[in-house]
Amino acid sequence: MLPPLVFGLALLIVWDLAIRIGAVDTFYLPAPYDLAKYFVDEFLHGDLRDYTKETVWEALAGSGMGLGVALPLGYLIARSELAAAALEPYLAASQAVPAVALAPLFALWLGYGLLPIAVLCALLVFFPILVNTVLGLRSLDPDVMGAARVDGVGWWGMLWYIEFPLALPSILTGVRNGFTLSITGAVVGEFVMGGEGLGQLLSVQRQEADTIGLFSTLVMLALLAAGFYGVIRLVERLVQR
Repeated sequence: MLPPLVFGLALLIVWDLAIRIGAVDTFYLPAPYDLAKYFVDEFLHGDLRDYTKETVWEALAGSGMGLGVALPLGYLIARSELAAAALEPYLAASQAVPAVALAPLFALWLGYGLLPIAVLCALLVFFPILVNTVLGLRSLDPDVMGAARVDGVGWWGMLWYIEFPLALPSILTGVRNGFTLSITGAVVGEFVMGGEGLGQLLSVQRQEADTIGLFSTLVMLALLAAGFYGVIRLVERLVQR
């Protein structure tokens, strides 16, 4: 915990010194104190909080959709050689298509609003969870699985009491990475398909050359991603106890 804090403090000191000695114009890089003051004012008294709520809702909706598809599909691929052979090439090829290229298609197919943005988020969330689910299930000790079958454990008991708990650390790693990416999906979706979240706010601030506003929104996005990451990381630690 200490090294990141020390690095962050050193970065802030260098940043502030660069502003004070005039090495960087504040039009391009606002001073840390000014940015912090602007951020707090916008969050408490401006529209930043409302934009943030919209982006969080889009990210959570997409994360839920991605998780709901990735877990059962990951189980199917891990347990069926036929399904793995049929699906894995297409899943791998799908990762070559950038999400921003799919956003206009989703707008055409699904219209505008929450649904297409949530679907875009789900695509980004889906793959890390799928991969880690497959890896977690395939890495289970075959001796443990065999002993459970000898003891007469059925399919549901095997899944719920043995496979899922043992694979859970790997699955949560995928969930942590995927949920963090959902913020990116929401912003990209809002860039292309509109909306009322932080991506839309970034578009407005860019058009107005509002540098300090852009930095403030970027800080909020970073905090959201760190928050998602931290919550899942906490769940991982609780599970590992």
